[in-house]
Amino acid sequence: MSGHSKWATTKHKKAGIDAKRGKLFAKLIKNIEVAARTGGSDPDGNPTLYDAIQKAKKSSVPNDNIERARKRGGGEEAGGADWQTIMYEGYGPNGVAVLIECLTDNRNRAAGEVRVAMTRNGGSMADPGSVSYLFHRKGIVNLEKNGLSEDDVLMAVLDAGAEEVNDLGDSFEIISEPTDLIAVRSALQAAGMDYESAESGFQPSMSVPVDADTARKVFKLVDALEDSDDVQNVFTNVDISDEVGAQLEND
Repeated sequence: MSGHSKWATTKHKKAGIDAKRGKLFAKLIKNIEVAARTGGSDPDGNPTLYDAIQKAKKSSVPNDNIERARKRGGGEEAGGADWQTIMYEGYGPNGVAVLIECLTDNRNRAAGEVRVAMTRNGGSMADPGSVSYLFHRKGIVNLEKNGLSEDDVLMAVLDAGAEEVNDLGDSFEIISEPTDLIAVRSALQAAGMDYESAESGFQPSMSVPVDADTARKVFKLVDALEDSDDVQNVFTNVDISDEVGAQLEND
């Protein structure tokens, strides 16, 4: 769940350590396999693979699973699937824009599962291009605060091409152009700052403020979409104020 809401970020982190752990592992492993196939199986020469492995390690995916996925993707081991990236677009409750990134070996299954999740949870599918123009692909790096201030982080990454640093409560989110992602995370490493994840994702160019009731419905829709093995990421343009976030905390 991407957005500038502290509440959404906290919720996303909790999702990784509950019953969804198995699904999360599967998605992280798929990312490694695809990265190795696309750019080679050597993490030192393939930044996307390096970051996919780092994220999997941070999420406690066993090293054996990581290594097997890397080898499958690089053709060193048999069994890799023919993964395809497909983007679906739609509208959630109250017209919230939803962008759904799938990584699948079966287009028909992915389309069917996305459609069912949308229609059962107050959403509707949209034509290609009708929602995606509201989002821009960005480099997104997340790091735990660990006593760091916003200025500390900004000083470390400003010359590397970082556009903004957002305070998400327990962590910072650094936004850059996708082409500056490697430079930004290298700058953090050089400054001795340990980051949680570095990947390319979608940021809304314009956010829509929502009330607590709409926010609950949107999160229910996102959960239903993320429940599909074919869905890798869900991006929305909801903007949740601190006041609405506090109401949701009490649920």
